[in-house]
Amino acid sequence: MAKAKTYYFCQECGYQSSSWLGRCPECGRFGTFAEEVVAASSTQKSKIKSQQSSVPKRIEEVTYDETRRIETHCGEFDRVLGGGIVPGSLLLLGGEPGIGKSTLLLQTAMAIHDRRLLYVSGEESEQQIKMRADRIQNTKSGSSDLYVVSETVTQRIFEHIEAVQPDMLIVDSIQTISTEDVDSPAGSVSQIRQCTSEFQHYAKSTGVPVLLIGHITKDGTLAGPKVMEHIVDAVLQFEGDRNYGYRILRALKNRFGSTAELGIFEMEGSGLREVPNPSEFLLSQRDETLSGAAVAATLEGARPMFIEVQSLVSSAVYGTPQRNANGFDMRRLSMLLAVLEKRCGFKLGAKDVFLNIAGGLRVSDPAIDLAVACAVLSSNVDIPISPRVCFAAELGLSGEVRPVSRLEQRIAEADRLGFERIFISKYNLRGLDRKRFGIEVVPVSVIEEAFRGWTRGAAMESR
Repeated sequence: MAKAKTYYFCQECGYQSSSWLGRCPECGRFGTFAEEVVAASSTQKSKIKSQQSSVPKRIEEVTYDETRRIETHCGEFDRVLGGGIVPGSLLLLGGEPGIGKSTLLLQTAMAIHDRRLLYVSGEESEQQIKMRADRIQNTKSGSSDLYVVSETVTQRIFEHIEAVQPDMLIVDSIQTISTEDVDSPAGSVSQIRQCTSEFQHYAKSTGVPVLLIGHITKDGTLAGPKVMEHIVDAVLQFEGDRNYGYRILRALKNRFGSTAELGIFEMEGSGLREVPNPSEFLLSQRDETLSGAAVAATLEGARPMFIEVQSLVSSAVYGTPQRNANGFDMRRLSMLLAVLEKRCGFKLGAKDVFLNIAGGLRVSDPAIDLAVACAVLSSNVDIPISPRVCFAAELGLSGEVRPVSRLEQRIAEADRLGFERIFISKYNLRGLDRKRFGIEVVPVSVIEEAFRGWTRGAAMESR
């Protein structure tokens, strides 16, 4: 047999080198190379036999069934996946420790009644999994076809797979799984890459979907080599602030659907509860109206959501003004502040500006530009914006209010939620029938018109 070889792997990106390097040529990080011993590949063939012969076909002869997706009976999870789990797919779910990854997949597995599932845990015993299942059963009835096993070696995992013959496989987590073909500890780059490849081969050859749970690094990225993200079909990120009870599921990569969809859950004592109407927690409920808050109409995938933009503008105490943004791009905030000062005449250069997206959500939709600008101006002049007013428009560098896409969905959702007025770009009026909606649509062309519009309304309400 061939001797085992020693390689050096970058712990950040998985770059392989025959010698130690101080700086990774792939990701540019310093001091990330670690030595790993890789044993010679085994000559034994995989025990998992392919159920289909690999024969080249003309593309016209290839057929597929669009209705074959496996529904998880969790609307938010299915929304992010694009309608359900595709048979034979390999999914990776990442998130911080304790955020609820295992709870989400165990709750999903218990909700699927018409299929046999195998839950493999390398971190918990069967008794610990049963304790979590009993807690979840308060809201989700258990499935008699759910099998659990505590195992960390892939060779024995595939023996359990042959015995159970599951229709879906869940592995928690990939960092705790190892293979005997690689002589390195579990969680190393070579182990993660080899184990992921074995599960990919199993999923593609048998048509059984495999769901992997992965840890993340202190930088917020998935632990392990980047090649693991290229192997899997979908990368899902489960995130949330520990100070909030809400969790957000987003797709960073999805070969079978859109990456613009969001799934929102609320963590409760009995598990995760779906939040079909995100505006119920993104909009704060307050008795009195305060300055510096504006409501923006944004879109995440096909779902319109209304978020509250909070701003605080005050005189700079330490000479150099501070700029801070939570949930919003800091560079875009600097650009909007420059537009307000250069084009609109508002003196903000000597003032501290703090911006926050309520609810812990991070938004990149340019349609919230107008709401951000109005929230900053509201705090600057200390005039509150009515909570029954919302905004949906983008701002240009010359101070003009630019149109946004799918405006009718935003207006219809604002009307449904009980808003009285919505400020939009006048360039969005073409083809828009304002009589269809019960909400007042206010078109503006520059930021000054929007400023005068909501300040005039605030003055009338104060009377």
